[in-house]
Amino acid sequence: MRTVLLSLWVWFAIGVLLVAWIPVMLVARLLDRDPALYNTGLALRWLGRAMTYVNPFWDIELEGPFPDNPRAPYVVVGNHFSQADPPIIARVPWEMKWVAKKALFSLPVAGWLLRLSGDISVDRRDKRSRARVLETASSYLSNRCSVMFFPEGTRSRDGRVRKFSDGAFRLAIKEGVSVLPLAVDGTHEALPKHSLWFNPDVETIRVKVLDPIDTSSYTPDQARALQRYVRAQIIDQIATWRGVDPSAVDALSDSDAAVTNWLDAPPPPSSSEAEGEASVKPSARSGSTEPGG
Repeated sequence: MRTVLLSLWVWFAIGVLLVAWIPVMLVARLLDRDPALYNTGLALRWLGRAMTYVNPFWDIELEGPFPDNPRAPYVVVGNHFSQADPPIIARVPWEMKWVAKKALFSLPVAGWLLRLSGDISVDRRDKRSRARVLETASSYLSNRCSVMFFPEGTRSRDGRVRKFSDGAFRLAIKEGVSVLPLAVDGTHEALPKHSLWFNPDVETIRVKVLDPIDTSSYTPDQARALQRYVRAQIIDQIATWRGVDPSAVDALSDSDAAVTNWLDAPPPPSSSEAEGEASVKPSARSGSTEPGG
């Protein structure tokens, strides 16, 4: 009964916040002259932060190091466990445009707010849509605004980190910006995939901003090596929180992409594309899966 009452309260409060935020976003968009709609996006992240405070049972820890300059652009990548991830990650103290699946932009109210903020819609089944995502993301980076990807493309079912796609990493190399990894844990218990019920007994939810990874030593054909290295850093942090071996958090522990193969891997002299891992390349003619979900 406690789970039902909590969930009803949280969803009601979120609904009220969404409706109340429409005029806030309209005014922010009207006054925002930044080509990256930076302040409008920040207004939406404030909504996300507000959503995290309506659940009285959530204990959220946010750790840095945070970027010194919020307008220094990064390609930000994180693991994806739950619908709760975006509002919780919105607590980081800078704006970034989020790549999210097209279906979210079709939702009443929530979809309108996403469009007003300048977030990026991707149709997973459309290669042209995926190419446009990277073009839009490139434009935001040029205008000194970071872009956020979930390279798994969808939420994990079991609390392990799944396969990453390469698109965000190709973009970072192409644009000459650093990759900023984010590790998130606890959200898969707070609000599991395919569930609308909030767990009142969840342990601490953690978000940590890891050290940025310079891409200047990587060439475009080394995007997969960069992807696997970043993925390994995220898995290692989650494993540290849980007090387990990193392989227990790795859904690819029996493959070439296993975390144990890439934790301390330097950029190789060259990297060939391995089979079985989809990628999104920054051109209209390439790419085989979504850059985020």
